[in-house]
Amino acid sequence: MKRVSIIICTFNEEKTISEVVTSCCKYNKEDEVIVVDDGSTDNTESILVELQKRFTFRYEKLPKNKGKSWAMAHGVEISMNEIILFCDADLSNITKEHFDNILQPIFDNSADMVLGQPSETFIDYRINPFRSLTGERVLFKNDILPILNNIREIRFGVETFINLYFQSKGKRIKYVLLHGLKHPTKYSKTTPIKATKEFISEGEEIALTLLENHDLITQRIEYLIKKSNKQARNKFSKMQKIINDKLMKLKDKMNL
Repeated sequence: MKRVSIIICTFNEEKTISEVVTSCCKYNKEDEVIVVDDGSTDNTESILVELQKRFTFRYEKLPKNKGKSWAMAHGVEISMNEIILFCDADLSNITKEHFDNILQPIFDNSADMVLGQPSETFIDYRINPFRSLTGERVLFKNDILPILNNIREIRFGVETFINLYFQSKGKRIKYVLLHGLKHPTKYSKTTPIKATKEFISEGEEIALTLLENHDLITQRIEYLIKKSNKQARNKFSKMQKIINDKLMKLKDKMNL
């Protein structure tokens, strides 16, 4: 079976980091676990140092906060395995089944990237318009290596860019519901004013990513057109074959 590198990027998540790292290590004993601490100023570091006495994982402490995308790129650079699983540091209720479900489409080659959607979120997962921005995602390392320099500086626009890039290349993307997995909202983690400011800031970074990478959107549209034309040609060919077969059978009957 292909080996996995689990990358956990964290910044001031002292309340949940222990459960996340413990779950990743306990349920994935044969895989690599990497924790990239993006300059945390709370008790995250002391918690991780203590956890290293019980579990084996690589701990990378960045000297200052550089943003989620930088931490993700750094984690990929130092990873050793061919499959990358990104895991948020503020999850709870993690089970082994969550890892099995999000990894299986990659293992059975039915997807190039899998996006895991926690079921316990503020917005109903069935109508969540932001589900493509989930932090729980699995992909092949070789597919993300070419864009590490592109994503390094875009902070919270990182998921948007990865999605655009994969779509422009015609990669197979699959969504998987992670039943019972809980992901908190910003409003449950900080004050309403600060949470609102963070939402606005992240929204601006996502919008900027879309504007600056309109070429990927164009490539995606071109790919869909080509795919549509190919499908139409295939349908026409199948229909033509069916007609030809029926004509041949009719001809044979008339000769009898």
